[in-house]
Amino acid sequence: MAIASGLVSKEQLKLYQTWFNYADSDRDGRLTGKDAISFFAMSGLTKPELKQVWAIADSKRQGFLDLKEFVTAMQLISLAQEGNTLTSDLLKSTANLDKLDPPCMEGLENALLENNRSHGSNDDSETNGNIQLPPTPRKGFFSTKSKKKSHNPLPAVTSVIDGLKILYNEKLKPLESTYLFNDFVSPFLTCSDFDAKPMVMLLGQYSTGKTTFIKHLLKCSYPGAHIGPEPTTDRFIVVMSGADERSIPGNTIAVHADMPFTGLTTFGGSFLSKFECSQMPHPLLEHITFVDTPGVLSGEKQRTQRSYDFTGVISWFAAKCDLILLLFDPHKLDISDEFKRVISSLRGHDDKIRVVLNKADQVDTQQLMRVYGALMWSLGKVLNTPEVSRVYIGSFNDKPVNEDSAGPIGKELFEKEQDDLLLDLIDIPKKACDRRINEFVKRARAAKIHAYIISQLKKEMPALVGKAKAQKRLIDNLEDVFQKVQREFHLPAGDFPSVEQFKEVLVRYNIDDFEKLKPKLIQAVDDMLGYDIPELLKNFRNLYE
Repeated sequence: MAIASGLVSKEQLKLYQTWFNYADSDRDGRLTGKDAISFFAMSGLTKPELKQVWAIADSKRQGFLDLKEFVTAMQLISLAQEGNTLTSDLLKSTANLDKLDPPCMEGLENALLENNRSHGSNDDSETNGNIQLPPTPRKGFFSTKSKKKSHNPLPAVTSVIDGLKILYNEKLKPLESTYLFNDFVSPFLTCSDFDAKPMVMLLGQYSTGKTTFIKHLLKCSYPGAHIGPEPTTDRFIVVMSGADERSIPGNTIAVHADMPFTGLTTFGGSFLSKFECSQMPHPLLEHITFVDTPGVLSGEKQRTQRSYDFTGVISWFAAKCDLILLLFDPHKLDISDEFKRVISSLRGHDDKIRVVLNKADQVDTQQLMRVYGALMWSLGKVLNTPEVSRVYIGSFNDKPVNEDSAGPIGKELFEKEQDDLLLDLIDIPKKACDRRINEFVKRARAAKIHAYIISQLKKEMPALVGKAKAQKRLIDNLEDVFQKVQREFHLPAGDFPSVEQFKEVLVRYNIDDFEKLKPKLIQAVDDMLGYDIPELLKNFRNLYE
């Protein structure tokens, strides 16, 4: 784990590594809350102070600390012992952190010596001067509570994400597999889907500044970046962290088990030839991955000239992304029919959407007011929500704001708006774990509704004759089937999938081959949502609460 230079000296890092290995009883590079309680108690800080230390160090709310976050916690404890009030900005405002003395941990030195003697100097548990304890057995953090049948507790986990992985494979995936959720809605999840860095997708018509926006955030170009007034980006480019600068073809990425893009193989070779990964070493990319998309075309060009399901790909990325930026140009406010379809495909992800009126300094203040109003009016018709969408105004490029057109008021407005949006982006890594939980719960609810729909279709098929006619009738009246399921199981209408999209997939299947409703599978998911996930979150909340 690399620690940023200037934040801690080499001698301190070596010392903290030894402390970390001592405290990490599982020897998995993760200091869990239970390990931290006894270790942090040596500092002599009060419970409210230690609560604040953990909250700042575990900013991503993962439920554990890695070495870098452990160093942050130690520095916070040092500052608290000096009498400083702990705040999230304290480390940023403290000069010469590398010269900050390690905290005083009462009894730690004797504990390290005792541990050293008990394991022996030639024991394999001591490596390069770093003491490592054997793992301590743990009880499962959560178990299913079912009135009908008791289940074995799930294995011990050291993070919220690890717990979600186990719950998915043990309880949700069987339901998805039985009712073909992976074919109708979303491919099965893999470990890389859970472990992936937060993603931000940029959408917009051509020449709205999507690529320039990414370059502005990175403060440099990236492999495969092309900028121009014409449609220059003709492919999906994932910009992510890597050891060196290089571009990886789509077919290679799609079969890479460590990357969360294996599900894109369902869109075929035509799409994969228009997909690539751009890797480069960059501090921002260590926390966020960006997805640059082709400019949305107007008219029928998009459907006739693209050889893959563009809207389907957008929908796939929307489910994986943590934030979706819709970029607009003040000179191109007309939302084409194809762009409307793209925005409609974002249904269910409204909380992720941020609207950006880019290049706003190219019009004067009076024109900007008219453009802003026109954009709000257009979005109101497309997004179909009663709430007014927040529209960020700015000019996201490396050039200074054009004061001649924007004026002093416009310049101040742009700077404030840009700061608000950048703060939103900065918060993404901190909210990544919460977002994973949110998406997981949404997927579980969608899988349950899908199972009810599939089993209802199977239930309405005749036992012997007239199956072809019955299937055609069910497909033609699919909306009625949805309403039956909604009434019978008291489900919210907003959670149901699009009737038209469901029909497109349904016509390729023989409904008679579908499975009947299996209450045990539904009960397992209900138990997961009602007991397992709350218990998981309870065990990984701030340990001092």
